[in-house]
Amino acid sequence: MGTEILVSSLQMLTTFYLTLLILRFLFQLCQVDFFNPISQFIAKATNPVTDPVRKVVPPVKRFDGASLIVAILFQALMYLIILSLAGYAFPPLALLVWGLLKVISLVLTIYFFAIIGMIVISWLAPGNPHPGIQIIHQITEPIMAPFRNLLPPMGGLDLSPILVFLVLNMVQVVMSSLQQAAGMPF
Repeated sequence: MGTEILVSSLQMLTTFYLTLLILRFLFQLCQVDFFNPISQFIAKATNPVTDPVRKVVPPVKRFDGASLIVAILFQALMYLIILSLAGYAFPPLALLVWGLLKVISLVLTIYFFAIIGMIVISWLAPGNPHPGIQIIHQITEPIMAPFRNLLPPMGGLDLSPILVFLVLNMVQVVMSSLQQAAGMPF
């Protein structure tokens, strides 16, 4: 029972910090306002682990490979710790593959909820200058814009999120199959 509590707590904390690392990657990729207080928090929370890697793997334009590498390695390390606590051992390559698949899965989850947030905000508080709302708009806009070109607003409604959800769902199904094929434990 104590091991289950420890593993559950470790998974929760791991997912939280992994989300911060992925958000840092997405913020740079989507050119989110660096002076936004939420961006500042995420940068300060992830700098201790990403800065040393960034010296070896510098960013290429908007692609922050250091944050992505740290996220994958961090998740692989957490799999190693959690599985070791449970008494299992796996090859390092499997742990890295699981880390990569978990990072991709979390990116899809972040976009799913960000787009839902964007939809709700567009109904309840359009044009609100809150920093969180600005970030949601800035990370979803690069994904939404191509779909808006395919399906323009009809009668004042933007139906492009439906297409985005269809694509996200297809990618999530593929990811689920890849996770099962790779033998991911959770």
